[in-house]
Amino acid sequence: MFVPLSVLEFRDRAATYFGDKVGVIDGDTALTYRAWAGRTHRLANALVDLGVEPGDRVSFITYNTHHLLEGYYGVPEAGAVLNPVNIRLTPHEIAFILEHAGSRVVFFHRDFTPLVEAIVPQLSRRPRFVVMEGERGGVAADEYEALLAGGSGEPRHPQVDENAIAELFYTSGTTGLPKGVALSQRALYLHALNAQVALRFDEDDVVLHVVPMFHVNGWGVPHFVTLIGGRHVMLRRFDPVATMQHIERHRVTRLLGVPAIFQAVLHHHERSSFDLSSLRQLIIGGSPSSPALIRALEEEFGVQAIVGYGLTETSPILTLAQPRAELTDKEPPERRRERQSMTGWPIPGVSMRVVESNGSDVRPDGEQIGEIVVRGNTVMQGYYRDPDGTAAAIHDGWLHTGDMATLDEAGYVVIKDRSKDVVIRGGQNISSVDVENALAGHPAVLECAVVAVPDERFGEAPVAIVVLKPGATATSSELKAYCKQHLARFKVPREFHFRESLPKGGTGKVLKAELREPFWQGMEGRVH
Repeated sequence: MFVPLSVLEFRDRAATYFGDKVGVIDGDTALTYRAWAGRTHRLANALVDLGVEPGDRVSFITYNTHHLLEGYYGVPEAGAVLNPVNIRLTPHEIAFILEHAGSRVVFFHRDFTPLVEAIVPQLSRRPRFVVMEGERGGVAADEYEALLAGGSGEPRHPQVDENAIAELFYTSGTTGLPKGVALSQRALYLHALNAQVALRFDEDDVVLHVVPMFHVNGWGVPHFVTLIGGRHVMLRRFDPVATMQHIERHRVTRLLGVPAIFQAVLHHHERSSFDLSSLRQLIIGGSPSSPALIRALEEEFGVQAIVGYGLTETSPILTLAQPRAELTDKEPPERRRERQSMTGWPIPGVSMRVVESNGSDVRPDGEQIGEIVVRGNTVMQGYYRDPDGTAAAIHDGWLHTGDMATLDEAGYVVIKDRSKDVVIRGGQNISSVDVENALAGHPAVLECAVVAVPDERFGEAPVAIVVLKPGATATSSELKAYCKQHLARFKVPREFHFRESLPKGGTGKVLKAELREPFWQGMEGRVH
């Protein structure tokens, strides 16, 4: 008998086989899997009582809380579509998302009341607003706990269409208004299985949700950790000290985050006062990582550190830079760490190519650069209500990522740039990531970004914006000399600018467009 694939199976499995285990911790709130599952049933029934129908969109504007984790299962149990909203976007962008998604119900944490109040006048149709950890009134027609108390605790058994949209995520909008990515039950289910095969989590794993669950690095975790009965520990706002406190208190075993998160913990002056020995693995995603960061994390924490890569459009994980025994047995130890800093090789279920502009595959020599294209059951159906955007991104069944990379003889991919971030100096392509990785090896550099700036002689030239480690010093001349030792001469930045911090978006990625803009002011285009 055909049984449609549904992420609800993961919750039901956890409640059946790990029912008495504390599965979710959020501050002082600790919920067994049985109790947490019961709350998801109440949420589903409450949504139906509010008039939510199959296919309706239900949005969450909140931190990483147990409420949002309940939404990951309660919303699809009601037959609706979950839409976690990036809380770091502007009110205009969030209003666009709610309007474009046609949200029927919006749950928001009380801290975001001013944001919601600013959004309401921009909406042509007002959804039902429900406040969490706050009081009913004002824009909030309901309060979360009261809503759950009025809902039945009996599980619903919806007719599941595995190809129907289950979750709707919006891109960060760095190149225009956010695009909605529609992910089906089937895609999410198979992604969880694929990710679990690749990552090999088990029931003893404790995962700290340090990355917001509206972010590409955050939303696959609620599925595959629940699937194996691991423990979810919620972190509402990232802070290095709070992160270390949670790791120590809850004996966290796995940590997934962007490079900036790991840099902040690694270089925090109080790190030595915390017991972080429970950590088994660090998984870095969101933007490329340098070999220097991988080496520092492994040496300082005594655990394996690897890079992962994925997209909003792919559910999200595509690759992991896990070492392979048949390679590490033949290669020197330092080569292993170098491989772990690469973009990685595809996880099961992912078909990946690196292609030239004419569609032919690049040489597997680690040198020729092309665009990563992917296909598989975990790739989005398309951009929500955007057929033109879908047609532009998916050609002949292959999703074109816009990420420029090389491929080596062992199948490892290394992202060299987003296509728009390549510096073209006198007709030679310079990977900003290559330059950043070289700079990151300098002992005084905490983080850096390399951008293209106009150059009268060569058209464009690379410029580095650098943040130094606390208490460290370095001059432009010193950094230029260091780069000359590690890079071809044409790749060495023309200038070095020092900052106290780099601008980052809600997902932790460095906003290169913001860094680039002052250099191009007064010019018609952003290429030269």
